[in-house]
Amino acid sequence: MLDRESLSVFSEVARKLDNGFASLPAFQNQSPGMARLAEVLEATAERLQDNYPYFHPLYAGQMLKPPHPVARLAYALAMWINPNNHALDGGRATSVMEKEAVAEIAGMYGWKNFLGHLCGGGTMANLEALWVAGQLQPGKKILASEQAHYTHRRISGVLQLPFETVSCEARGQMDANALAKRVERGDVGTVVATMGTTATGSVDPLPEILVLRRKHGFRIHADAAYGGYFVLAENLGEAAGRALRQVGEADSIVIDPHKHGLQPYGCGCVLFRDPEVGRLYKHDSPYTYFSSAELHLGEISLECSRPGAAAAALWATERLLPLEKGGEFARGLERGRKATLALFDKLRADVRFQTAFAPELDIVVFAPRAASVSEASVLSRKIFEAAAKRGLHLAVAELPILFWEENLRAVKRDRRTITCLRSVLMKPEHLDWVDKIWEELSHAAQAVLKS
Repeated sequence: MLDRESLSVFSEVARKLDNGFASLPAFQNQSPGMARLAEVLEATAERLQDNYPYFHPLYAGQMLKPPHPVARLAYALAMWINPNNHALDGGRATSVMEKEAVAEIAGMYGWKNFLGHLCGGGTMANLEALWVAGQLQPGKKILASEQAHYTHRRISGVLQLPFETVSCEARGQMDANALAKRVERGDVGTVVATMGTTATGSVDPLPEILVLRRKHGFRIHADAAYGGYFVLAENLGEAAGRALRQVGEADSIVIDPHKHGLQPYGCGCVLFRDPEVGRLYKHDSPYTYFSSAELHLGEISLECSRPGAAAAALWATERLLPLEKGGEFARGLERGRKATLALFDKLRADVRFQTAFAPELDIVVFAPRAASVSEASVLSRKIFEAAAKRGLHLAVAELPILFWEENLRAVKRDRRTITCLRSVLMKPEHLDWVDKIWEELSHAAQAVLKS
């Protein structure tokens, strides 16, 4: 099941890389432990078998998508050099590749003159965005929805910035009316618009937030870590599509190539619309920035050492699969979205299940029907376990019953939240496997509900 065919390609390109250093005097590699290399790698392979099959379409739980083979191989190829993209001194070629790759991402939002770089992941990228926001709006509050990623609260605490949540409406999005009332009180420096929540894939109402910015002057940070690439998809609903088309009007954007961008962990990206914010990063280093007067990536990032291999992998992937509407990469997103809608339709038509709202991206949440929210919560966990025994791996989420009001009907509301099942159909192959996923889910549910 694992891709091994590409390894033959890797042998050839590794030879090409080696030829680029043929002018150097030969030397004997003295890496310790080489005699036991095969033995230890076999033991490693055995240990790694103790994993869920994240690469397989029957893994439809968390946000885990296998890297594209070109990303894996480009990453491994760069590891022969092991470049450090903190400075041109340590990552000359991969620093240029990073700038080119990041420019491709910024181009999805229409940005040409911007500041941006790769990070270890969305958490670090969001930290940088809120750090800049705090520098520009010192002491003012950060607002994010109740369904925004928990790291925004934690990051604000690290940065010693005041933080508040804004309530959500019944589709998991920030309540624009609640936001309007809050910003009227003043003291708000930044509003985080989540472009695809991690729980349900809900997209915050960015057009309405932009209107409020014009009146109140706060910054907008678009946390598009999960949903950012969907700006390329052409099969979204009207509201989500309109919001994503306006992401380029935010002051800063975060996107995670290690989610939908087909990259290995960790690869996040932060972008700033105003390149002048680079002045906030200014610092001196007596030993790293000596090989070129050109701007080093370490001069515009909070992180120091960063893997050049991540930049090589992203650059190679974008060369193979350009970030353009109608292209092969975009069609992969659309297939995942189509698979999600197909599963949602099956769930909605089955009397054994209750759904929340229609998916905006490629995440669907659902629960078994029961007399009470408590009973449904217990059954959700049992179906989760029964499905796993059949090889179908889902996820469990705890969500407000507000999201389910349209479908709860006479269900006794004895809890404020419901434990539900959550499925992320982010692999293009999921479209071909919807019927199999439904078959296994149906059998698992039947086994639980009749017991």
